[in-house]
Amino acid sequence: MGRALIGKPVTVFRSTYPMLTRFDDDTPLAGQIVDQVESRGKWLLIHFSNGGTLATHLLMNGSWHIYRHGERWQQPRQNMRIVLENAHFVTVGFRVPVAKILKTHELERMLRIPPTAIDVLSNDFDASEVSTRLLRCPNEEIGDVLLHQEVIAGVGNVFKSEICFVTSTSPFSKVHALAAEKVASLIATSRKLVKANVLEDSGDSIVTYGGRQRRTTHESNPSASLWVYGRAGEPCRQCGERIRRRIQGPDARDVLVPTVPADAGRIVCGRLNQCLSWQACPSQISFAGYCDDPVDGRTYPWALCHREMRYQHHRGTIHR
Repeated sequence: MGRALIGKPVTVFRSTYPMLTRFDDDTPLAGQIVDQVESRGKWLLIHFSNGGTLATHLLMNGSWHIYRHGERWQQPRQNMRIVLENAHFVTVGFRVPVAKILKTHELERMLRIPPTAIDVLSNDFDASEVSTRLLRCPNEEIGDVLLHQEVIAGVGNVFKSEICFVTSTSPFSKVHALAAEKVASLIATSRKLVKANVLEDSGDSIVTYGGRQRRTTHESNPSASLWVYGRAGEPCRQCGERIRRRIQGPDARDVLVPTVPADAGRIVCGRLNQCLSWQACPSQISFAGYCDDPVDGRTYPWALCHREMRYQHHRGTIHR
């Protein structure tokens, strides 16, 4: 979209939103140069030479399309919310649910639009800033915190489950229980997975980006593109144990985890690290500590089974 707009004067601006048309009446956008187009988290910002910024959030159903003049639109005109034209291209925002035009000082005060330092796709991304913000949520579950756009911008529900699986982290772990190395791994993996899924191959041509199937595995088979999300009841790709769907957070979002979590700070495929003294239980397992088994010398989780309401653990010394 930047290639279609940046450096070119706007010739036509139209919108179905009264607040946008009122701004255009007072400060016409026609004749203004588009200085920059950038994404911040899930916001798209179009900066104009008069200091105004068109900020749009697509939520689940919105989209921006790029057409040449006279080219047929891919959606009906009743879905049009915003149109920006220049001498070469027509950019159309279809079913865009959130749209504002902000002045520079308003953009700086707009807390819902994240700064570039916490945007996983930004060249200005600052992992230390994200870590600081994340640690300000010590009593929240990490799966919820990964969705806080004011903490780390650009991670959605699909990637939340995938990030937790790839880093062997339970999404139900409280932030205060995570080691510094684990926090660093979560942040690095968040950026790596999201960036790997926004690459496009249009070269120097200007086209409407159709998106691509999300991929976090290394498999070329489209049916094997994700580790856990959308695969409830299917076998884990690493160990074969059944993947379990659970609900998390105030918005009741899906989270996918292996059937047998080894502890609240780490997801381990159940077949690889299941404590042999456990009776596997479909209810929640709460982590309490580690236990050294004097027989085989290995360290195992010590847990509370909520269904049976009793402790199950190996004999030996308990670590907390």
